[in-house]
Amino acid sequence: MLSWLPERPVRFPPVSSALRDPEGLLAAGGELTPEWLLAAYRRGIFPWYSDGQPILWWCPNPRMVLFPDELRVTRSLGKRLRNGGFRVTFDQQFEAVMTACAAPRSGQPGTWITTEMHAAYIALHRLGYARSVEVWQAGELAGGLYGVAIGSVFFGESMFSRASDASKVALVHLVRAMRAGGGRLIDCQMHTRHLASLGARDIARTEFINYLESCLATLEPTDSQHPLPCWSWPDDSPCAETLTALT
Repeated sequence: MLSWLPERPVRFPPVSSALRDPEGLLAAGGELTPEWLLAAYRRGIFPWYSDGQPILWWCPNPRMVLFPDELRVTRSLGKRLRNGGFRVTFDQQFEAVMTACAAPRSGQPGTWITTEMHAAYIALHRLGYARSVEVWQAGELAGGLYGVAIGSVFFGESMFSRASDASKVALVHLVRAMRAGGGRLIDCQMHTRHLASLGARDIARTEFINYLESCLATLEPTDSQHPLPCWSWPDDSPCAETLTALT
């Protein structure tokens, strides 16, 4: 049976109680405040719902993850990094990245990045948790990604491309930042062929939760006004230097 959450206190059911149909649906209700969101991510839970629905919280089994050392850079992607004319920045256009990720896509009837969701992650960004990677080409925003960074974990939320491979370029730079600064795990949430082609893989939910707890074990309890430690983004740098750093 699906659990319905009150606005207070912040409390989630055990992730083992998530439904099998639809896979991973854990609870409904609660709020999209920083307090609720940070509590969810630290438990391996994320919100995902559409306009007209209550807030829905998920923890699917299996879980797709990318370990930074397992990133797969194909020959064609390496060529794109060297010769694509891309420039990459970090946390410079978070709102623009979210807006681009929310734009309609071919074959999709709508977006799960609702107005409420957009406002919630802007609040997390201002507190230092929600982070973005921006990919530029000829002075225009060509791609990027955003997610939530807590400790040594990056919880990926969405990515977009307006130029070929631009979202992959963003992911490569995220991995570079994590490998340089001690990041250990990228949570990709749901299986996609796009991410699998880059080295992401499915693991059992129990394995994911155990690994997550290991990554976050040294962090002290916190509230939304006191950001948890995280690796530092590198200075902006050319894509060719990033490729060299990863090989």
